[in-house]
Amino acid sequence: MITSIKNHIHAIQTRLGVILLIVFSIFFNPSQSQSADVIGPEVSFHGDEIHASASVVLDEKYINELKKGITKNFKIYVDIYRVWHNWPDEFISGKVIFRTLKCDPVKGEYIATSSSGNIFVNKRFKSFESMTDWALRIDDIRLIPVSELEPGTYYIRVTVESKIRKLPPVIGYFMIFLSENEFKIHKNSSFFYIGIKR
Repeated sequence: MITSIKNHIHAIQTRLGVILLIVFSIFFNPSQSQSADVIGPEVSFHGDEIHASASVVLDEKYINELKKGITKNFKIYVDIYRVWHNWPDEFISGKVIFRTLKCDPVKGEYIATSSSGNIFVNKRFKSFESMTDWALRIDDIRLIPVSELEPGTYYIRVTVESKIRKLPPVIGYFMIFLSENEFKIHKNSSFFYIGIKR
């Protein structure tokens, strides 16, 4: 009898826990908090090549977490889209960049890594500001040649995701309700035109 009551109470607690987790995920989804903004993107042309530049600005809470030694991982997409009227915009080409920022406030160490395709860069910095200045800028990224694009209207979209470092094991079972991102933001450039006059 006592065992049956204990099992019943445990079942109720489990259901309550799941309900609370769902409510938490709906009203406090980390990906919905505005922890960053994208400045740009700017489009430039170098000969036959299209280049893009942009930068990421983090809010004070996020900066403070970094300064306390919490490692942050970013996934940055730099994509070209073609505009179609009455149809969804068409993805043409893009690049993905992975950036990681690590601080050791005790040792005064600031390390950032960047990888894209076969290129991997690991850098140490003398200050927090110099690390973030380097890691949060996308400078003159080379994209697709103009000659590979058909006449039309295009824009560049920069998307930035910050992944949650680690979730507690129990929450891992309920990832269907929770986002893996601390935030996910994107911003589009102004339109540019290939082979047509505006």
